Amino acid sequence: MRLPIALAALCLSFIPALASVRIKDITFARGVRDYQLTGYGVVVGLQGTGDTLRNSPFTEQSLASMLDRMGVNVRSFSLRARNVAAVMATASLPPFAGWGSNIDVTVSSMGDATSLMGGTLILTSLSGPDGATYAIAQGPIAVSGFTVAGQTETLTHGVATVGRVPNGATVEREPPKPLNEGGSMVLELRNPDFETAVRIADAINAYTQKHYRFRTARERDNRSVALIGPAQVGATRFMAEIGELRVEPNTPARVVIDERTGTVVIGQNVQISPVALTHGGLTVRISETLNVSQPAPFSRGRTVVTPQTSITAAEQTGQVGMLGGTTLKTLVSGLNQIGLRPSGIISILQAIKTAGALQADLVIQ
Repeated sequence: MRLPIALAALCLSFIPALASVRIKDITFARGVRDYQLTGYGVVVGLQGTGDTLRNSPFTEQSLASMLDRMGVNVRSFSLRARNVAAVMATASLPPFAGWGSNIDVTVSSMGDATSLMGGTLILTSLSGPDGATYAIAQGPIAVSGFTVAGQTETLTHGVATVGRVPNGATVEREPPKPLNEGGSMVLELRNPDFETAVRIADAINAYTQKHYRFRTARERDNRSVALIGPAQVGATRFMAEIGELRVEPNTPARVVIDERTGTVVIGQNVQISPVALTHGGLTVRISETLNVSQPAPFSRGRTVVTPQTSITAAEQTGQVGMLGGTTLKTLVSGLNQIGLRPSGIISILQAIKTAGALQADLVIQ
């Protein structure tokens, strides 16, 4: 019996894993986040793969305005350059980034340019949600994709209209600092859970009670834990210390199904109440053949082609089996004994959930 691919991957979960994880791997400090920047710019130096100025009037206006600022008046001329492209520049400003730091910039074409390979981004201001300029970007663009076109065929690999300028932006203004609520810090859980929040607070309190003689953590809800740092230790050092503490997170009982790829992911705490099920399939085969009908000799008839259709139906025999389990290993073993394809497993799990025997959340993507 062949093991379904989706369930064969699940058997890897039986390999012994660490019983605990670090706090900094399952939480993050509230307010410490990236600051998104965006800007409009112009790329020059393309090898005839830029925007068609007639179809992209904003590119022509940008080119004319740029030349006008440099003292070149082209307002009365009709530009027909094909080595210029209008782009949107985006970047992520990391937290605590200081003045003069360098960050990467992603450049995406806005017009009908076919490739940004070989282009150079001209000085572009990157602004935040408040409209202020936080970085200035400029530099050559690195493009991983390419497009080669001939008269009758076109070869495309990757995306040639999106590129990257490594360390192409210089920070001109620091991002807003996170605000502390009454002098306290807050840890946000990446996967909210009440039990996990309590375990994190208990682990931190056990550590601080031993080293600082008082409790510093308090669970607020299923997604946050409030902290009050010791007065004799800075916030950075304190976060580094508690980040290395290990806890055992509690995972929810959940089954995730992706019907497009046939992927089934079953959580460790998923349980199925004992149920009886059978699964079979009906196969209908339709075949058509063309027969030539030829008239007898010396007759006035004509030769015609007559189609002939044949329809056969076959249904697989199925047996009623018992399925149920209190552990992931028992559940996977029961599904493996049925011997189904991933599509059949998806149908069975959906039917078990409808019957009320699947004691878990069913997420269908």
